[in-house]
Amino acid sequence: MSAPAAASPAAGHSEPSKFHFYIQVAMILAVITGVEVVLVYLPIVKWFVVTALCLLSAVKFMFVIFFFMHLRWDKVFCTILFFIGLVLAGGTMWALLHLFGADAAKPLTAVALEFARVALA
Repeated sequence: MSAPAAASPAAGHSEPSKFHFYIQVAMILAVITGVEVVLVYLPIVKWFVVTALCLLSAVKFMFVIFFFMHLRWDKVFCTILFFIGLVLAGGTMWALLHLFGADAAKPLTAVALEFARVALA
């Protein structure tokens, strides 16, 4: 009997599979999520916690859109369109938060309510 032929490098597993790559990205996202959860319960200054949470969320967002949504391997035009939509959505959210956080969105006091009734009558 003849000995089995040695496997060629092309037929072997010379490069890691995409499955392992996505598992690694998921593990990174899980670690970042764990850091976010722990960060909330630490006795640290509020502005630092909010800033760190925003930065970690942005990093997680980039990982998800570039790897799980395959934006990294997409055409540049599609990436630009995605970020234009992201900027528009962020601007809309910012405007709505400032609009409803303004004094006009607060309920009227009893004096202002009575003044409004008199003025409209």
